[in-house]
Amino acid sequence: MTAAALAAALGIAACSASGGDDTTIPSLSLPTLATAEVPPVPDLDLAAVVRGEELYRQHCAVCHGPDLAGDPGWRTPNEDGSYPPPPQDATGHTWHHPDRLLVQIVTGEADFPESRMPDFAGVLTEQEIRDILDYLKSSWGPEERAFQWRVTWQDEQGG
Repeated sequence: MTAAALAAALGIAACSASGGDDTTIPSLSLPTLATAEVPPVPDLDLAAVVRGEELYRQHCAVCHGPDLAGDPGWRTPNEDGSYPPPPQDATGHTWHHPDRLLVQIVTGEADFPESRMPDFAGVLTEQEIRDILDYLKSSWGPEERAFQWRVTWQDEQGG
């Protein structure tokens, strides 16, 4: 299993766990890439963060909350097996996933049957989704940002 696949599997496993403390950072158990070092976490573009906050408030806050806190019972499944909207701040699990997967979740291209996330394909452009992601990232701490950058970079390297 490649490092990226392992990172994705750990992220998905962490997301599907209904108990435990999702605020811990699983990156300590991830292998490092033997062929290259992960570059430093890129700075966020302030203009993208501002655009992303506006877009988040228009399209996401109704479910995930204006304060990114999500539904208080987000770890407990609904009767149909779906889960309430998770927090988008550092207390949630969004930061466990690479950017590519997060875009796929928002556009409805990812297969998460336990999610009731609306499909925003045709509503939001990929750049608008990435601006929203930058806004979310601006609320995360340095450890969450570093972990999320690492899984994103590894995913982009295909390995």
